[in-house]
Amino acid sequence: MTETPEPDRQRWRVLAVCLAVGFVSTLDVSIVNVALPSIESSLDAGPSQLQLVVAGYTLAFGLTLVPAGRLGDAGARRTLFIVGLVGFALFSLASGLAPTDDLLGLARLLQGASAGLLNPQVVGLIQQLFAGPERGRAFGLFGATIGVSTALGPLLGGLILAIVGSADGWRWVFLVNIPVIAVLLPFAWRLVPPPPSRRGTGARHLDLVGLALLAVVTVAVMLPFVTTTGRGDDPARWWWLALGAAVAVVAVAWERRYQRRTGAAVLDPGVLGLSSFRNGALLGMAYFAGFTGIFLVATLFLQDEVGYTPLQSGLVAMPFAVTSGVSAWFSGRAVARQGRRLVVVGLLLVLAGMTAADVVVRTLGDEPEVVGWALAGALLVAGTGSGMVIAPNQTLALAQVPVASAGVAGSMLQVGQRVGAAVGISVILSVYYGGLASGVDASRATGRAMLVTIGLVAVALGVGLLDLRSRRAQRRPGVAADA
Repeated sequence: MTETPEPDRQRWRVLAVCLAVGFVSTLDVSIVNVALPSIESSLDAGPSQLQLVVAGYTLAFGLTLVPAGRLGDAGARRTLFIVGLVGFALFSLASGLAPTDDLLGLARLLQGASAGLLNPQVVGLIQQLFAGPERGRAFGLFGATIGVSTALGPLLGGLILAIVGSADGWRWVFLVNIPVIAVLLPFAWRLVPPPPSRRGTGARHLDLVGLALLAVVTVAVMLPFVTTTGRGDDPARWWWLALGAAVAVVAVAWERRYQRRTGAAVLDPGVLGLSSFRNGALLGMAYFAGFTGIFLVATLFLQDEVGYTPLQSGLVAMPFAVTSGVSAWFSGRAVARQGRRLVVVGLLLVLAGMTAADVVVRTLGDEPEVVGWALAGALLVAGTGSGMVIAPNQTLALAQVPVASAGVAGSMLQVGQRVGAAVGISVILSVYYGGLASGVDASRATGRAMLVTIGLVAVALGVGLLDLRSRRAQRRPGVAADA
């Protein structure tokens, strides 16, 4: 039984629009990576400007998530969805037409902010429109979308560069969003419903101070990681973490006081008090730290060291995208029965695939004709497991969250994922370039970086096992989804 009176077909049509939006917005996290050499050549961009093009999007994305989730829960979900979609189109156009690297960096910041407006509304709509096993299936499709778009980014970017050419191909990496959104916007306008009406005063309060404090914490925590290149980075950037920790203490104190006074704090103690949510957030952060980084280090190795083209290196990641999408679909149907066990099995498969990728790089790194095929096979195994992790974990983390808090809870999960990805990429880059600088050959440097990804996924597995044990201890008759 659904939590709104929306007709069944209508709900699935809304979901289709949400999935398309989620695909486009997350695709832009990774698709630009293969276009960086083209941008550097075309706009004479330096390392700082290139880092802003990549990191600026991620930083603005993460910064906007929690405020957008809270505003969506307060009644502005449909409005933010439309505004975010229009903004994403406009700033994609501005990115594609940017005449200078500085303007491109600015456009990417605003494009990331628009994506941050959109994503919490997608999660909130799934919570609003679906319940029970149907919610698991809907999140399964959403997880498949996230996993596939992340893995397909380098492939689609390489394909665009191969068709258009390296001189202007990078512009079409951004401009390709325009026709997609032009098709989506009329459907979003007609189909996306407002949040269900709620009585009481809680929804009328907006914790502006709490939102501002959380924004400062998000920026301070993410900034030193998203600005890490692994090559001559300023050590002073780590002082941002101290600022983030200090402001976090102030934010917690403020939120407790605001909750006692109004019952409408951004960080709802009722949500944070759910062990299912906390464990899901920690698992997602650790997993994204490892899973996102493997594509970066594989792309660097295949293009810089083996000599693959952007399209060839993107094709190596395609099996991951295909198998993660298929397994996410089936996992969405199975999560109601299998619960956290499903995620644990998925993490074991990811670890097996990543370990195999490490062995492939170390043993076949100097054989270009073989290494791509072998690495694709290892990623196929990892992709099968990944589809069993992302969507089921999100379903389990949000299962007990009230619909009225769905947007902000979902955005908090995604902030954790963005922070995790930034941390993982920062450490992986440092290990990879540090190995090369010390005179280690490329295969061993890549292998060391992959060991970092394996360690981070192992941390996620540890959290999953602890959560599984906790759920079994608390299990009541008839609560199979929490098994």
